[in-house]
Order: sequence, then structure tokens, then C-alpha cells
Amino acid sequence: MLRRRVNGYDMAYIELGEGSPLVCVHGTLGDFRVWSPVLGPLSRRHRVVALSLRHFFPQHRDGAGSDFTIAQHVADVIGFIQAIDGRPVDLLGHSRGGHIAFRVAQQRPDLLRKLVLADPNGHLDATLSPDGTPSDPSGTTRRTYTPIAERVSAGDIDGALMMFSEVGVGPGSWCQIPATVRQTWRDNAHTLLGQVNEQRPPFTRKDAESIRVPTLFVSGTETPDNTGRVLRALTAHVPAARVEMISGAGHFMFEDAAPGSAAQARAGRPQRSPGDPVRFCAAVMRFLEE
Repeated sequence: MLRRRVNGYDMAYIELGEGSPLVCVHGTLGDFRVWSPVLGPLSRRHRVVALSLRHFFPQHRDGAGSDFTIAQHVADVIGFIQAIDGRPVDLLGHSRGGHIAFRVAQQRPDLLRKLVLADPNGHLDATLSPDGTPSDPSGTTRRTYTPIAERVSAGDIDGALMMFSEVGVGPGSWCQIPATVRQTWRDNAHTLLGQVNEQRPPFTRKDAESIRVPTLFVSGTETPDNTGRVLRALTAHVPAARVEMISGAGHFMFEDAAPGSAAQARAGRPQRSPGDPVRFCAAVMRFLEE
């Protein structure tokens, strides 16, 4: 594990391979470890740099402070990229990290060569909403995360993460989360206290149309509809955007399939949609090497 001082904070990261830099930004409850299933293939032709955002593992966040915001994380990623080697990088972000990567591309396109957004998460304003309904991102985030954060504050970490899994992945999904992923979530559970008030702005049509970096959107055919709705809206307005859909995969499309999922299917129990790291890497590499 390495560290780089950015905006007064020591950002932890891992690095593998040689070649043009590919910076990877994790999502909610993640850290640099989430990219483990794809580090090998992606690093064959690229210098893969997977970072942990401010207050995520290996730091243990206690919920104090006011610097857990989307704006701060965007500024940190920009600072991190600037400190790499002075040339544009490829940027890959997943879920909340996809939102952060989108904002980096919007603010500093000069720092990027290509952009990969894997199920970027967020809210749509009225200009992108299919029914023209204005969004209330702060209110929606508080309603979603406050009861989860309350369990974290009470020390019921697994109870909080089970609630998160039900909301973000689907009913009955907690028991199907691989043990390594569960531990990553536990290590980052206290970041949910900050995410309640992270001040994530909604995506607008003007935002989408402002992206000038070549962009690939990646998703799974089994990703939750609320995330798919955001992806469809953005891809319709980001100039010359490309889309890769991974058949049978869900929101965590670059993870290995959860052990026991086949047995659960035979038993008729709800399943967490597996990932497909091989097809994910193939889609990303095709795009980056064009």
C-alpha cells in the first residue's frame, strides 16, 4: 500500500503494472480492495492505480468532521491525478465513484484521456427525468441513509449493512455477499454517517452535454432499475457516449460471482446478480485501446 499527500490528506492507494495510467475510484462502502478481481487483467497493458477516497479504509472514520462531501472527494481525485506524472490519465469510477469521476471530467477534462463510468449513481433533475419531475437529492439521500446510519451509530454494523444491501442490491441479498466484500463493507461502515449529508448534486442535461472526454458507460442487464434509469438518461446526452451491457451481471459487474449462488438458485431463494470480471475487463480494455 502506498500513500500520496493530497489537499492535506494522505490518500492510500495501490499500483500495479506499467504503461498509461488508469485511475480507479470505488463507490459506497468500498476502497482500493474492491478492484482486486480485475487488477490482473487491467494491469497487463496499463499502470492501474486504485485509490481509497478520504475517510475510507485504511482510515477508520468515526463520523466527525465536515469534509465527507462529493465536492471534497472530487477535489481529492483531481489533486491525486495532478500528482501522478503530469499527463492525462484514463479514469474509471463505479457507482458513487462513477458520480465522482463524472464531476472530475466535467471540471477538469484536461486531466483525462478517456472516461469509464460503471453504473454511475446519483439523482436526475427535471431536465433529465423521464417524467420531468424535479429531484430532491438531499432529501432522498437522508431518507435512504439516515436509518442505516442510526444503526451504525448504535453499533449494529451488520444490521446496518443488511439494510444497505436490501436497498442497494435487493431483498435477501446480504446472505449472498461474498465474505471478502462483507469485510470491506464493515471496514467502511462508518462512512455512511458522512454520506447522509454528502451534498451530492443532481445530474442535469447541461452537465451531461458538457462532457467532452470520450466516455464508456458499463452496466449489467440485472442492475437495479433506479441505477439503470440514471445510466440511460446520461448516455442519451453525453456526446458520443458508448455503452457496454454485461449480460446477467448486476451493479457489481466487475466482482466474481458470489459462492453458493447456484445452490441458492436451485433452492428457489433470491439471488444477488453475479459479476463478470472477464467481460468487464474486455469491454474496458477495448475502449481504452481504441
